Amino acid sequence: MPEILERHTIAHSTLHASAPIHAPEQVERGRLHTEEMVLNIGPQHPSTHGVLRLEVVLDGELVVDVIPHIGYLHRCFEKHAEKLTYPQIIPYVDRMDYIAAMSGEHGYVTAVERMMNIQVPEKVEYIRVLFAELQRIASHLIAIGTFGMDSGAFTPFLYCFRDRETILEMFEKTCGARFLYNYMWVGGLSHDLHADVLPMCREFLKTSRATHKEINDLLTFNHIFRQRTAGIGVLDAEVAISGGASGPMLRACGVKWDVRKNDPYSIYNRFDFEIAVGSDTLATLGDSFNRNWVRMVEWEQSLNIIEQILEQYPSNDLTDVQSAIPKRLKPPEGEIFSRTETPRGELGYYIVSKGDVKPWRVKVRSPAFSNLSLLPIISRGYLIADLIVILGSIDIVLGEVDR
Repeated sequence: MPEILERHTIAHSTLHASAPIHAPEQVERGRLHTEEMVLNIGPQHPSTHGVLRLEVVLDGELVVDVIPHIGYLHRCFEKHAEKLTYPQIIPYVDRMDYIAAMSGEHGYVTAVERMMNIQVPEKVEYIRVLFAELQRIASHLIAIGTFGMDSGAFTPFLYCFRDRETILEMFEKTCGARFLYNYMWVGGLSHDLHADVLPMCREFLKTSRATHKEINDLLTFNHIFRQRTAGIGVLDAEVAISGGASGPMLRACGVKWDVRKNDPYSIYNRFDFEIAVGSDTLATLGDSFNRNWVRMVEWEQSLNIIEQILEQYPSNDLTDVQSAIPKRLKPPEGEIFSRTETPRGELGYYIVSKGDVKPWRVKVRSPAFSNLSLLPIISRGYLIADLIVILGSIDIVLGEVDR
């Protein structure tokens, strides 16, 4: 990406100004007396990216404070998990981050396999990483396309969904589902890779790289888009770390942290890829533009990983993808915390076993929840139109926030 950075440097300024949290009241601005107003955005508004209510305190069009109200889409995942066997939990995992269900499954089965010291076949690991990276691209395509619409651009959304459709076709061919998969099982997979998937992947690499360039031309480096997003919703790196931000939200601040690199799992240590971070030559580190920029770079890096998988994939390996699945899943008594890198950031599973077929406790560390909690900090002092852009740049999924 260095040549793109050099071609597209911009002047930028930060509009951010902190404001105290307080109830609506009469405020004196010079000689003009104004009254603050409370405005509800959502919970059904499409720009809230889910069933979210934002209680916004406004002084004219200026955002004084934002209070997110969650829980409208409560999944009860953690309580459900206490009443289900380990394999029965996987379909419920799908329904948290339903935009990246493969990524959620990958994190869960990895945690349980570590508890039981299960070694899955190499072929299974390649398929899991292939689908996890395809899912990362599919998720980022939604994030980039809808973020464009939040900023006033409609056409890029159509280009993004065209590519996403190809990915969903690959998933559907393999496991029969397009959205909620129950595909990654503890110890293996529900189905072997469909014969059409690898050829489709090779073709997808060509078309998706072309789409990536089109989105950069149409959206990323569009002058209007950059004016709408650069210097908006600036998040400081120290605040991001203190608030538990992860994924593109954290890396946009210039923090080089990716679980796939910093705490490798599965077979990620076999692949050569770069950690995408924000650029201070394009905009202000930690702003809305950089959060989108990181997703664009990650899209490209995921394509590089997929290309390496296709080169390394053991095509002659006839191993049954269910050969390592235990007949009865009954982890020993103990506890584990396991984390993986999803499109939204660091997803963690804390599982406590009492030696039964059902977990005693399952706690999820949701990246979307932590990222959303920083919304009030990065919204104060901006205009209400900027608030929609800032929220869209976080890329939340309410099924995971309201887990």
